[in-house]
Amino acid sequence: MKILILSCNTGEGHNSSARALSKAMEARGIVCDIQDTLALVSSEISKNVSEAYVYSTGNSLFEKAYRIGEAVSNWDISAKSPIYMANKLYAKQLYDKLTDGGYDAVICVHLFPAEALTALKRKAKLDIPSVFVMTDYTCIPFLPETELDRYVIAHEDLEEEFVEKGVPREKVFPLGIPVDEERYGVRMDKEKARSLVCSEFGWARTPENAGWFLIMGGSMGFGNMGGLISSLLQRCGEDDRVICICGRNEEQRTKLSAEFGNDGRFLATGFTDKVPELMDASDVLFSKPGGITGTEAVLKNIPLVHTAPIPGLETYNARFFHYHNMSYSTKDPVRQAEVAMRLYRDPQWRKRMTDAQRRNAHPHCCDDIIDLVISLT
Repeated sequence: MKILILSCNTGEGHNSSARALSKAMEARGIVCDIQDTLALVSSEISKNVSEAYVYSTGNSLFEKAYRIGEAVSNWDISAKSPIYMANKLYAKQLYDKLTDGGYDAVICVHLFPAEALTALKRKAKLDIPSVFVMTDYTCIPFLPETELDRYVIAHEDLEEEFVEKGVPREKVFPLGIPVDEERYGVRMDKEKARSLVCSEFGWARTPENAGWFLIMGGSMGFGNMGGLISSLLQRCGEDDRVICICGRNEEQRTKLSAEFGNDGRFLATGFTDKVPELMDASDVLFSKPGGITGTEAVLKNIPLVHTAPIPGLETYNARFFHYHNMSYSTKDPVRQAEVAMRLYRDPQWRKRMTDAQRRNAHPHCCDDIIDLVISLT
């Protein structure tokens, strides 16, 4: 069996889910390829779209575009949206990729390729099963105009939202969001994890009763990290530690290191593959409400404080987590620090949150998605 996963370089989350699915397939002996969809047109277009996305998240452009998308997608879904028309343009390249590669099924973890596949389906050129995997905790604009065979959503409580917006109920499967279950589905002993982290970053060891706080801004380092770090350090003891992952935002990392680097309790790092170990070492995680990071935190079962979202999808993610008691969400850096300290010091509140995470987790998501795809072939 051979499967193609179609992703897109607008944020790292889609690619992360694609890699998690690919890893699970390889473990089951299934041949799998991942394709950056826009690179089928040209690597330059893919790069430009990625850069445009990063730029839009730093101001109000993304929020405005998302709100327009919500409004437009509420129109008659039989109409052809601008999103559909734009992605239809490379349907021929996608058809050639599927045909030349001899694939038995195709999975989309991004809207753009789902639109292109819909164009092929409308022309009766798509004769293999197609599955869309949602990587956020809401139904995105324009998704209901696509015509794939199955739609995997993050949680059963979201089913009615997808159906009300036009996705056929019989096509909806609440299997979760795929993340690397081998890395995030188990927890390392906290002291062992702290030893590994200290060795990795050249940091002095701390007493066992020290509080560790991990701040993540996503691959782009989004959010008011400076305000949060300042508020947190004011409340931390001398043995506590604050670690900030700035992603690929080197400018922000340099700025934070200059501002707080003289405080021995603080460490700023860039993009790292040690996130699972950092979560295991920490008592509380701060993160913008991306669907992937939130799902990873739930599997790790770590107390979670959601910081300011990138307006749009992440607003809905934060709302879903907050009202399912899987996180506490606030845009106020002072309140974020206060909540983290309470989660660290109040075992009963911490347990209520981690229990809620366990109740709402989908620990076998990748295998369930693979089983779904196999059932269609």
